[in-house]
Amino acid sequence: MSDGVPGSAVLGTPVVPTGDGRPDGADAPPVVVPRRRRRRLRLWIPLGVIAAYLVAGVIGPLIARYDPIATSVADRLLPPGSRMSDGGLALLGTDQVGRDLLPQIMQGARISLLVGAATLLLAGTVGAALGILCGYLGGAVDATVMRLADIQLAFPSILLAVFVAGVLGSSVTNVVLTLSITTWPIFARVARAQTLATRSRDFANAARTLGAGPWHVVRHCVLPAVAGPLLVIATVQLGFVIVAEASLSFLSLGIPAGTPSWGTTIANGRDYLASAWWIATLPGLALAVFVVCVGVLGDELRDRSDPNLSTR
Repeated sequence: MSDGVPGSAVLGTPVVPTGDGRPDGADAPPVVVPRRRRRRLRLWIPLGVIAAYLVAGVIGPLIARYDPIATSVADRLLPPGSRMSDGGLALLGTDQVGRDLLPQIMQGARISLLVGAATLLLAGTVGAALGILCGYLGGAVDATVMRLADIQLAFPSILLAVFVAGVLGSSVTNVVLTLSITTWPIFARVARAQTLATRSRDFANAARTLGAGPWHVVRHCVLPAVAGPLLVIATVQLGFVIVAEASLSFLSLGIPAGTPSWGTTIANGRDYLASAWWIATLPGLALAVFVVCVGVLGDELRDRSDPNLSTR
């Protein structure tokens, strides 16, 4: 056999190349998912899960109604998949007073999403307005507001939320106010930084040179530049806000006991972890899956909005 000549060629058998130009029988390269496809999956899978939560939160309580004062001794602590005394199927089991766990989780999804959306709307509006005002005007206004934000950010947000909730009391409105107070500095910081970077750009200077007033420059130059980063921050903060609401409800400082939420349901099952694990575990899994999907979606939106990361 001659050196450098494949054995099949010496024996007269032609070498059959494969589709990628490699000889037949050689090891195939590993299958690699294209980066573009991975990024699409990172975007659409979390969106699909979040959409399912929205549908469950909006339509679910209308289909499977939840009565917070209903009790059924015969249906206490039934495991998932059990039949209840009225013939219904407890798909996720029942709690310590015989209430179906599935309607509680769906009603809790509605409350958590409502609190999260209202908190982000209030905190985002106030924080963005203060951030744009500080970034555009500067001076004493900027120094005063930003020092207040620094002082607030120096405290752990959950401890500050517990303190404010303890002062205001338990209600949905107070939870929204509490979480808004602890969240607005993040939006203010982002809006201020983006305003500082935008107000000295060429198009903003050109608008002022042509006689545009401050409100015109803010509305047509600053706001479009601030909207994208604030949307990304709102997506990331949604998971933290919902976890904070569940934590306050777990401590009986958030949603009132008569209104089901994920935190309240988890708190109801903490004494039954050994005998009825599903009461606390299943709402905790629902909360964890939602927060993870929101975090992945926020990271993907951040990467797509960053030109340095999107070109890699």
